[in-house]
Amino acid sequence: MASRARLDDAAVAAVARYGFGLAGRPRLPEAEEYEDAQGVLVATTEGGDLAVVELPRWRSPGAVRDQLGGTSPAAWVGTPPDDHAALPDRVLALLPAAGLSADSGSLAAQAAAWQRTGRDVVVVHVPVTPGAPEVPAEELAAAYGARLIGSRVEGSGARTGGRVVFCTGLSGAGKSTVAARLVELLVEDGRTVTLLDGDEVRTHLSAGLGFSKQDRDTNVRRIGWVAAQIAKHGGIAVCAPIAPYADVRADVRREVEAQAGPGSFVLVHVATSLADCEARDRKGLYARARAGEIPQFTGISDPYETPTDAEVTVETAGRSVDECARQVLAALS
Repeated sequence: MASRARLDDAAVAAVARYGFGLAGRPRLPEAEEYEDAQGVLVATTEGGDLAVVELPRWRSPGAVRDQLGGTSPAAWVGTPPDDHAALPDRVLALLPAAGLSADSGSLAAQAAAWQRTGRDVVVVHVPVTPGAPEVPAEELAAAYGARLIGSRVEGSGARTGGRVVFCTGLSGAGKSTVAARLVELLVEDGRTVTLLDGDEVRTHLSAGLGFSKQDRDTNVRRIGWVAAQIAKHGGIAVCAPIAPYADVRADVRREVEAQAGPGSFVLVHVATSLADCEARDRKGLYARARAGEIPQFTGISDPYETPTDAEVTVETAGRSVDECARQVLAALS
């Protein structure tokens, strides 16, 4: 049986660049066959040569040239210029998409922006990285049979306008209460908001998960994924899980910003002290954790990794819920 290696999206994009003649052979793990994240065979090695088999996401320059009927249209790389009047009647829009998911809201926003120009636009996603293109814009346009007239590439794609407000803190810190008041303030301002509260998500989206570290991480990632989908379509998601681990919070940030663009993720640390959380422990959870009845309880027998990258730190001591929520609201403007 041939040895097979699974490639991540970045490696598949590198294979595409090689297969399209845009770049040299990429460094890959040793194998005879390579598949993408969905298990589709994308390349093989025969006699040391790398042969591209199929690239489901990427359209080859040859296929694009065939679509254009052998003409040499004007090409623009990235988001359209502000002055649409300067654009010709027909444009080949080449959107750098390596590193972004196929259903990325950033890419959808860019495509929509091109449609609003009123031109006859052919949109093609190309396997180069936004903000750090592996191929110069002029060479990229030439490979697709077009002449370059301009480019404007943003580091992580276009913003969708959606936001994710991700409140983290100890159990009993007041995350849910602050989040609920923030939602009220946003609704009063005419915004469409979805609240993803930790306890409610546990009941529905994450029913069946336990409280092991793996299950807790899965719960937080599920919240992040749903929130990213909301932000991708321009909505606001307010989340209130404990989310004690920095690496998982960072994963959620990357997912959200890949879908909704840079700046779409706002981490809010509800920084209530452990002593205050225990003092207001209406459910008696801390007392049970101290007695050893609840294993792996955050702040007692399991760590809470205090955020060092929070956009907003809310000190709740001596402050009303409304004051805390309005502090977060001010950071969103």
